[in-house]
Amino acid sequence: METKEKNFKTVNVHLKGMLSMIFVSLLLFLASTPAFAHCDSYDGPVIKDAIKALETNDVKLVFKWITPDQEAEITGLFNKVYGLKNGDREIYSIVEKHFFETLVRLHRETEGAPYTGLKPAGTTKQIIVMSDKAIENDDIDKLLAQLNNHIGSVIREKYHKVAMLNKVKDNSAEEGRAYVKAYVDYTHSLEALHDILENGGGHDH
Repeated sequence: METKEKNFKTVNVHLKGMLSMIFVSLLLFLASTPAFAHCDSYDGPVIKDAIKALETNDVKLVFKWITPDQEAEITGLFNKVYGLKNGDREIYSIVEKHFFETLVRLHRETEGAPYTGLKPAGTTKQIIVMSDKAIENDDIDKLLAQLNNHIGSVIREKYHKVAMLNKVKDNSAEEGRAYVKAYVDYTHSLEALHDILENGGGHDH
């Protein structure tokens, strides 16, 4: 009995370690893939830095998001926008948005990604919001705990569904198709996570 309990604990620890690795890889993949970028959102890091730059009159705060070759264009535009800061609010709002759009567009170019316009605050995927919050709070452990619980719950749910249907898959064509659908969903989910672990998802900026 003790041996079985020890084996179960060992498997459980190994599973938790695997889930942590999977989510770290998943986060790296999401953060480094243009399709999942959140830098064009009003609550994304690029515009946050742009707002801070205009508040402090320090254009260098946004240089991290662009290449050295792009600095001159952004600096010239920044100076014009900052010069209008204390003028007509409606005009300033228009030029400020133009500055945000230009900065985000240039940043997207560095990623090899198309610019599709600024996105409203609140449109960023929750997983990215959580990953940003972990950086702000210097707390990766809380993030991994939340993500491990979530992925464990999702995989367990998919497993139980396919395991239940496995018992009746040969009773009828309808039940067989339900099993196949659940089986494909379960195995493809695990395969996708495995591929991220094996191959990574990074790209050069």
